[in-house]
Amino acid sequence: MPVDIYWRIGTHGDQPSLRRRTPTRGDWAPLAPGNLAPGTRDDYSYVEHMADVARASEGAGFAGGLLPSFPNTDDPWATAATLGRETSTYRFMIAFQPGFLHPVQAARMTATLQRATGGRVVYNVISGGGGPDQLWWGDKVDHDDRYARTSEFLDVLRGVWGERPYSFHGRFYRVEGGRLPAPLLGQPFPEIYFSGSSPAAIEAAGRHADYYLSWLEPFHALEEKFERVRERSLTPPKFAVRIDVLARETEQEAWAEIAQGWDNIDPSVLRGATGDSIGWQRSQSFVTGPVTGHRDLEVTPNVWGGFHLLRGGPAFGLVGSYAQVAERLDELTALGVDSFILAGVPHLEEAYRVGENVLPLMKGLS
Repeated sequence: MPVDIYWRIGTHGDQPSLRRRTPTRGDWAPLAPGNLAPGTRDDYSYVEHMADVARASEGAGFAGGLLPSFPNTDDPWATAATLGRETSTYRFMIAFQPGFLHPVQAARMTATLQRATGGRVVYNVISGGGGPDQLWWGDKVDHDDRYARTSEFLDVLRGVWGERPYSFHGRFYRVEGGRLPAPLLGQPFPEIYFSGSSPAAIEAAGRHADYYLSWLEPFHALEEKFERVRERSLTPPKFAVRIDVLARETEQEAWAEIAQGWDNIDPSVLRGATGDSIGWQRSQSFVTGPVTGHRDLEVTPNVWGGFHLLRGGPAFGLVGSYAQVAERLDELTALGVDSFILAGVPHLEEAYRVGENVLPLMKGLS
C-alpha cells in the first residue's frame, strides 16, 4: 500500500534554520527593521511565503501539507482556502479543535472547500493540550470530556453530511434536521487524522480515525501504542507519525547543525510546557539520564529528543544523513506506519532538501 507523506507548512512565521529561533521570513507579525531574510522583498508577505512552500513541497513529491492551529498562528481554514488555487493536487490537512466551532458549520465550511479544491481537504483532529493555550480559546472543558465532545462533534458532522436531515441529542450538541445545502451534497468526506495518547483519546480514535496520528517516539514505544489503538478500533486502523527532520549529506554535518543550535538555546525554553497533554508527558519520560550535551538526547540511533528546545513543538525527530533518515522512515513503515507528516526549517528550503534527497531513498516509496 502506498505511503502518504505530508509536509508541514508554517502558519506562524518562519525561522532561517534551527540555529536561530527568530522568525525572519515573511513573518505575519509587524515587520521590524532587519526582520527580513537577505534578498527578501519588503512587499513579500507571509501568505506568499506559504504559497511558495506549498508549491515547492508539491513539486518535491509530498502529497500535501499540514496547516497547524495554535493561538500564535494564522487560521488553517482560511489558509487552505487561500492556498487552494496555488496548487493542483496538493491536499490540505487542516488542524482544528472541535470545541471551537459548531459541527454543522464545520461541515458546511469543509464541503465548500472540498467543492472548491476538488476534494483536497484532510482533517487533523486535535482535542487540546490544556493549560494556558486551552484557556486562550475560552475552553474550560477538562481532558477526558474534551475527547467525549470530539466524538459527539464527529458524529454530528458525519450525520449532517448525508443526504437526509439529521437530528442528534447529545451531551454537548443538539441538532434538529441538520443537513448540508443542496449544492454541497455528494462532496467526499475528509480523511481523519486523529491525535492523542491518553486512554480517552485512543478510545475516541478507535471510533473515528482513518489514521491514528502520533508524535515520534522511540520505536518500541510507538509499536506498543499502535497495538493499544488496534485493540480499541472498530475497523483495522492506519497509522501516521509527525516527525521533524534534520537531514544532511553526512551524519556529521547534521549533528554539527544541531550542535550550533544547542549552543544558542534560550535558557527559558528549558522549563518545558504546561498543560495536561499525555503525549507531551510521554515524550519527556523517554529521556531518563542527565543531559550535559545535545547527544544525551539521542535515545536511539538518529532519534533525537531536543527539537522542542530549538523551535518549539514535539520533542522527538530524526537527525542524520539522507540515507540514515530514509532508513529510519522505512523502519517505521515496517512497524505499520501508513503516512508521515515531516517538517523542517526553513520550511521552503527543507521541503526541497527532504523531497529531493530523502524521499527517493525510501524503499517504501519505490
